[in-house]
Amino acid sequence: MGDRSPKSNQKKSTQKQSKASSADQKKKQAVAAKQAAGNKK
Repeated sequence: MGDRSPKSNQKKSTQKQSKASSADQKKKQAVAAKQAAGNKK
């Protein structure tokens, strides 16, 4: 069954954080790419 130790819970929370931050980075990159494309025109 699922491991309820603090270590496993901590691991899950850090995975959630890294997923959220990578999504943030993708959004920022998309915005930067749009700005760059707009500047070229």
